[in-house]
Amino acid sequence: MFVLVPITSAVIDTPTQVVEKLHASLLTVMKEAEKLGYQGRYDRLNPVISATFDFPFIARVVVGRYWQGFSDEEKAKFVATFSRLSIATYAGRFNGYSGERFKVVSSKATRRGRIVVRSILIKPEGDEINLDYILHKSGNQWNIINVVANGVSDLSLKRTDYTAFLKKKGFNSFIDKLNEKISCYAE
Repeated sequence: MFVLVPITSAVIDTPTQVVEKLHASLLTVMKEAEKLGYQGRYDRLNPVISATFDFPFIARVVVGRYWQGFSDEEKAKFVATFSRLSIATYAGRFNGYSGERFKVVSSKATRRGRIVVRSILIKPEGDEINLDYILHKSGNQWNIINVVANGVSDLSLKRTDYTAFLKKKGFNSFIDKLNEKISCYAE
């Protein structure tokens, strides 16, 4: 006797769902910030941020032409350090809650198959921060590759800073500097 089992593909989150998952995690961590402390926030955000951002792609972009000169070991070390710094930054900055909320405004396709998810972080006093998340598809998953806050691209800022530092100081000093930034968040 044969039993037919339907083959289903894994459910793929839409770009908007990816951003909403990130927002929900950020709000949860903000609401529990004091109880969790920095390390607790980091631990809670780590799996969500790791799943929603394409760190290997972002890492290649932010170091520009220097990426080609990195050994495979250096590439792996940079991606790991950059990922930790990104998570540490979110854990350090989303350290309290006073009524903030996120609102997704729109989602639209751009060239090269990318999607921009526009959202707003609404502060309790009514101030708004415009957040544009740029996502691309990596394998089966939509991942964030850039966040543009009030018109300022995080990717562009990092690329300018990182390539200037690499030019002056080299890879090892660069990794030391990123680790120093991570340590500052934990204090």
